[in-house]
Amino acid sequence: MEDGGCCPTMDLLRSEPMQLVQLIIPIESAYRTVAYLGDLGLFQFKDLNVEKSPFQRTYAGQIKRCGEMSRKLRLFREQMMKSGLSPSTRSTASNYIDLDDLEVKLSELEAELLEMNANNVTLQRNYAELLEYKLVLQKAGEFFHSAQNSAAAQQKEFEVQHTGDGSIDSPLLVEQEMTTDPSKHVKLGFVSGLVPREKSLAFERIIFRATRGNVFLKQAVIDDSVVDPVSGEKVEKNVFVIFFSGERAKNKILKICEAFGANRYPFPDVLGKQFQMITEVSGKLSELKTTIDAGLLHRSNLLNTIGFEYEQWNIRVKKEKSIYHTLNMLSFDVTKKCLVAEGWCPVFASNQIHNVLERATVDTNSQIGAIFQVLQTKELPPTYFRTNKFTSAFQEIVDAYGVAKYQEANPGVYTIITFPFLFAVMFGDWGHGICLLLATLYFIVREKKFSNQKLGDIVEMTFGGRYVIMMMALFSIYTGLIYNEFFSVPFELFGQSAYGCRDPSCRDATTVGLIKVLETYPFGVDPKWHDTRSELPFLNSLKMKMSILLGVAQMNLGIILSYFNAKFFNDNLNIWYQFVPQIIFLNSLFGYLSLLIIVKWCTGSKADLYHVMIYMFLSPTDDLGENQLFIGQKFIQILLLLMALVAVPWMLFPKPFFLKKQHEERHQGRMYTMLHSSDDPLEEQLDHDSHDHEDFEFSEVFVHQLIHTIEFVLGAVSNTASYLRLWALSLAHSELSSVFYDKVLLLAWGFNNVIILIIGIIVFVCATVGVLLVMETLSAFLHALRLHWVEFQNKFYAGDGYKFSPYSFELISVDDE
Repeated sequence: MEDGGCCPTMDLLRSEPMQLVQLIIPIESAYRTVAYLGDLGLFQFKDLNVEKSPFQRTYAGQIKRCGEMSRKLRLFREQMMKSGLSPSTRSTASNYIDLDDLEVKLSELEAELLEMNANNVTLQRNYAELLEYKLVLQKAGEFFHSAQNSAAAQQKEFEVQHTGDGSIDSPLLVEQEMTTDPSKHVKLGFVSGLVPREKSLAFERIIFRATRGNVFLKQAVIDDSVVDPVSGEKVEKNVFVIFFSGERAKNKILKICEAFGANRYPFPDVLGKQFQMITEVSGKLSELKTTIDAGLLHRSNLLNTIGFEYEQWNIRVKKEKSIYHTLNMLSFDVTKKCLVAEGWCPVFASNQIHNVLERATVDTNSQIGAIFQVLQTKELPPTYFRTNKFTSAFQEIVDAYGVAKYQEANPGVYTIITFPFLFAVMFGDWGHGICLLLATLYFIVREKKFSNQKLGDIVEMTFGGRYVIMMMALFSIYTGLIYNEFFSVPFELFGQSAYGCRDPSCRDATTVGLIKVLETYPFGVDPKWHDTRSELPFLNSLKMKMSILLGVAQMNLGIILSYFNAKFFNDNLNIWYQFVPQIIFLNSLFGYLSLLIIVKWCTGSKADLYHVMIYMFLSPTDDLGENQLFIGQKFIQILLLLMALVAVPWMLFPKPFFLKKQHEERHQGRMYTMLHSSDDPLEEQLDHDSHDHEDFEFSEVFVHQLIHTIEFVLGAVSNTASYLRLWALSLAHSELSSVFYDKVLLLAWGFNNVIILIIGIIVFVCATVGVLLVMETLSAFLHALRLHWVEFQNKFYAGDGYKFSPYSFELISVDDE
């Protein structure tokens, strides 16, 4: 939740003090009270009717009623989406809508819309059938017309050839055929219609086999797809005419047509009737088209009217439903005249909740005011941090690992700085940092517009973390200036290089012949180190040592925060038998290594730190020789080694025994109070809860402490080594950037060809954006995430709390049903 003007100064280090509150509300003002609390958004209700099913609760009927209205609104939204319309995004802050009037209005609109849809479906089916009928009349008419022309031509030719008397050479069958009685000719029937084109071959084959070839089938392809009257989808079809003889053949053909989904249409065999039918069908099609267009226009106007009010109605119904859901969490008191609510709220919100209760009492003209009283409980309160749009994304990073326990130290405060900084250590290039900054500034400048839009998953995630990316970009520019890399190219931004050539023959490709001629380069890495033989060994040494220093510093911060946690919760055991040995162990080994690194940098010594640390364990009494960095180093190493060895049993043994002693003392003190009884059910509950936690298994506690000790000792080594990923990823990023610059951009430049240069620039830009600005950013982000979650937070952060989830209308999403 974002800060409001009414709230005190934000404090992210500790979660807000919470209190368990009981509200006794008269029934007549209960609805208004819950609604006003939803507007306030600072009260988390507890469900006091857990044992009841949803159907047994008091307001189940109202919730069912709201659910029915939600169903109608979903229907309207689906119809609007199908029609290509979207609900109006105008402000919903308009006049109050009465729920009864809204219910009646939604029912009327639903009935009207469903009737329109049914009429439209019927009209569309009729239109599709008439359209198919017209196509059948046209195509089948062409069949008959061509057949009549062909028959007339054959008859004419026959008459020309046989105008004289019958010759002895004339075929006898022809003479017989001509003299046969016309009444004895066989009458052929026919069936016409349309069949889907993909089924036409199978349709023809089945017809042929079923009738044993005693049919004549003619098909014509329709150029455009037609709407099928049954399915309503566009289908490619063929017009067919089947000529047959006999009733049995007709029955078989009709059954096959039904099986293949072929639509049959009657066709007159008289030419005059054909033209008449085509004219009638065309007229009906024109009338139907006009009717359909008018219906669609009326439906579109209705949907536009609904869309204009949709958001307001939707939010109203959602609020109503959420209010009754919340009222179902309340229980009746003994008199059945008041509702009892329990829940958590921040301490600072007490006055605001009092004002809300008074306002609800006044608005409902209730004779009795609501009662607000704070309950005492040992139940762990929820965790609530008041964040704004800048800090919320960093807090989400911490909460993804685990929600802070009530009022324990919050890593989110330090994550705001340490997370983008560790990212930048791995990503350091001020050219790439500027690109990231420009991209995130686009989201920040247009955040009002984007916050009101529905974005895709990736874009929405990027937009939500825009301020995290901005901080990552700013720190990347800073570390890039330290590394002196701009797309892997060094610049003399802060003055000239401190090194120059001993003589004109020396080349920049080597450090041989370079001498220091000016003052040390004031900020970051001297540009002369780049493109030399010593660049990689120098940067490797620098970044590796820097990674260890940063890692030890952050782990020490984590252990120090564990001290503040223990101090805040008055846990002296954790201070003396966890914090003290941990800080001693870590700094006896890796704190000492960090000190050696700093001394070596300051003195310019050539001591081998690997040798020093290894033989500190293997041969602590041996002489250091040339690896000695300061006087008394040998004694200090032995002392630190002994302190580290003492710290391990210090962590392991005392704490379980002290816990056992504390438990025995508590148990003895309570043996004489077991007969105490109380009429207060709350006290009985607290007493019952305290007895539930009386079981104490020393073996379990000791094993748990043993695991914790082993984990810390081994983790001190592995976590320090884990910070070397800062060095590895920084080196990989630098080398990839250098490869793209040298092997793509400079190589294309060397050809002195404009086309090759353009191609090289395109490849360089694509590689830089795709690999370095997307993949490397994601990689460095995940590694920084791991360093915070595992190496930093496991030193002090329990993360076993639960988030404060207040009842708030602001949290009701428009798309959340």
